Amino acid sequence: MKKLEAIIKPFKLDEVKDALNELGIQGMTVVEVKGFGRQKGHTELYRGAEYVVDFIPKIKIEIVVSDDILEKVLKAIEQTAKTGKIGDGKIFVYNAEEAVRIRTGERGEVAL
Repeated sequence: MKKLEAIIKPFKLDEVKDALNELGIQGMTVVEVKGFGRQKGHTELYRGAEYVVDFIPKIKIEIVVSDDILEKVLKAIEQTAKTGKIGDGKIFVYNAEEAVRIRTGERGEVAL
């Protein structure tokens, strides 16, 4: 099993969610986060004063998938979250050693 963390632009969330639903992904965790990468933030004007916005609002999606569907999920997220502009985000993949469904006690991939 693999855990994926995808950092994407907020307005892309519905497209990514729909693409994952089409692949049969039944659950995900979505968190509103702030951060920056190469884009380094930007300067804005508010009531005549200029200030720097260092942290850009993003969405972090966390899902755990079986190894056999990993490439399809990566491709779906990459294609639907891409705008072609700086700040599209990143996907991180980790090993997930165990999953336990609390209600039933099921373990492993059947718990997903």
